[in-house]
Amino acid sequence: MRANGVQALLMGGQACVFYGAAQVSKDIDFLLLADPANYARLHAALTTLAARRIAVPRFDPEALARGHAVHFRCSAAGVEELRVDVMTRLRDLAPFAELWARRTVFADATGEEFHLLSIPDLVQAKKTQRAKDWPVIELLVAIQHRENAATPRADWVDFWLREARTPELLRELAARFPAEARALRAARPLLALAPADDLEPLRAALDAETRAEQAKDRAYWEPLKREMEEFRRQERVAP
Repeated sequence: MRANGVQALLMGGQACVFYGAAQVSKDIDFLLLADPANYARLHAALTTLAARRIAVPRFDPEALARGHAVHFRCSAAGVEELRVDVMTRLRDLAPFAELWARRTVFADATGEEFHLLSIPDLVQAKKTQRAKDWPVIELLVAIQHRENAATPRADWVDFWLREARTPELLRELAARFPAEARALRAARPLLALAPADDLEPLRAALDAETRAEQAKDRAYWEPLKREMEEFRRQERVAP
């Protein structure tokens, strides 16, 4: 992808590995810049990887713009059976240009760079209907807090208060940043429960928040799933 100049952000489980929230993943997920020139660079990279499409939909910019992912399996030497998934749109996330502007860049010992969704954006992307994603969100927030708690910036405090997933961390944050916590109660009502000695109501509120977000994700994917069935039907009847 780098060799062909593809403008893309690493996301999913492999991005979590970079941040220290290790997650077993059998594929590599990329968010792409939706641009004809970038698509040409992507196809060059896929050719180098000897990648073939393995599921519906076909590579279609319009389908990608609606939120679909396109899935490939590689067969080039050294990457046999590696799966690569690409998307250009994520639910409730900003356009690519904004995500790129606030990306995280890691560099290895040789100077090679890896461009990732920022932790706040990765947390939002992980808010899915899958139960396995929510412990990862909890860990990503905890890691970002642990690494920056000594020198908090206003945007980090806002992120922690909006996204922390444990009662203990929320109570700690509300005690340390009471004004900020009060200001966010309209956006996240459960913050009103954070100062209480009894954490059970806060724990229940967090569970309810998770279920509501999972329901939101199911509703988002329902029309896309219907489109997927139509894509499959079209491929079955194609000559």
